[in-house]
Amino acid sequence: MVLGHVLLLSLISLSTTVDSQSIIKTLPGFHGDLPFYLETGYVGVGEREELQFFYYLFESERNPKDDPLVLWFSGGPGCSVLSAIVYQNGPLIFDYANSTGNIPSLMLRPYYWTKVANILYLDTPVGTGFSYSTTWEGYKTGDLSSAEKAYEFLIKWLMEHPKFLSNPLYIGTDSYGGLTAPIIVQKISDGNPLTDFKYDLNSRIAYAHQKELISNKLYQSTKKNCKGEYLSPDRSNKLCINNLQAINKTFEQLYLFNIMEPKCSTWNLSSFTRGNELLATMKKLDVLTQSKHLTNWCRDFTLFYSYIWANDKNVQSALHVREGTIKEWPRCNLSLWYKIDVRSSLQYQKLLTNKGHRVLIFSGDQDLAIPYLGTLAWIHTLNLTITDDWRPWLIDDQIAGFVITYSKGKYNLTFATVKGGGHTASEIKPKEAFVMIDRWFAYHSL
Repeated sequence: MVLGHVLLLSLISLSTTVDSQSIIKTLPGFHGDLPFYLETGYVGVGEREELQFFYYLFESERNPKDDPLVLWFSGGPGCSVLSAIVYQNGPLIFDYANSTGNIPSLMLRPYYWTKVANILYLDTPVGTGFSYSTTWEGYKTGDLSSAEKAYEFLIKWLMEHPKFLSNPLYIGTDSYGGLTAPIIVQKISDGNPLTDFKYDLNSRIAYAHQKELISNKLYQSTKKNCKGEYLSPDRSNKLCINNLQAINKTFEQLYLFNIMEPKCSTWNLSSFTRGNELLATMKKLDVLTQSKHLTNWCRDFTLFYSYIWANDKNVQSALHVREGTIKEWPRCNLSLWYKIDVRSSLQYQKLLTNKGHRVLIFSGDQDLAIPYLGTLAWIHTLNLTITDDWRPWLIDDQIAGFVITYSKGKYNLTFATVKGGGHTASEIKPKEAFVMIDRWFAYHSL
């Protein structure tokens, strides 16, 4: 995941129409009034405002006037930001043990980031979550265009919410969003994040060797025969290809997003829902208690709750989702009309080192999908000065991960691992992630 601190130097002249914004007092599944400020709404982007971006604003529970404002969007591309709200760093979480009706119950998460920050959660690009287009052409997007539209959304939203103009502004994301976040920051500056396919994905083999998932003999043979190029190897190099095929056989048996957990055999949950009442199904998928002892348990079963909750008409009405704008809420839109036109955002990262920004990048150390070794490798190419070398950071006198900080002039970058964390570290280690972000926002050493 990545958080970049930027200064909004100027606001371009744009139409400032925000089509709707509603204060949400209650939500289906949550008992009583919400104990925090929640606003939802749409912002129209494009020449005719044909792109309608849906957002959730959670104001800081500490000091919304002075606490940071974070624009947060999920990776994918095409994954709804509701995942971040209920699985990662938002104030709500599904109450798996006490969901007794036809809709999952919600409760407060013990550790959530809106205790110390205002977070503007955005469904981006259009076609993600509750964001939609009034024209079919509007659904055609890609890395560069989605970054441009997210930037335009932010400008228009801030014009409609001027009280946040003086707050420190951060851009936050996870996974694939790491490609587009630096582009958004660059646009603002001029006006376990994925950053580089080669560095991030090439590092999987070195990480697998470090974690003893492959033998030293196979690793050394692969390193020699492939000459360190694993992502786009020479197909005529049979020795290299044979080595990579042997490694892939191991990878196929692993849950790449957290190597300590069982692999999910399928994303299709129909076998659990067929012929069952919703309550019985949810009890069968009780991820925190009974089901973890079943041989077919996997973490993706937790996603079932979000599908049921977000597709409920009462929930959509409570959130003020426009009726008829989407047929079905997908957690991740796998049919998104999306062009991958940025293979690496390193050029943007390098440009940003000339600005006076603060950057926090953190990775779960059990993530094989985007290993932290790849992140360290591309950070090394930025040619920064190490100001605090690799060391453990602690919570309650226990190691919570490792951290290293870099600088270049006024630019500052902190990279941290979260011990035991997976692809979305805050999902597995919420306390560690909260303590880390709270310290960093306060300019304290981890």
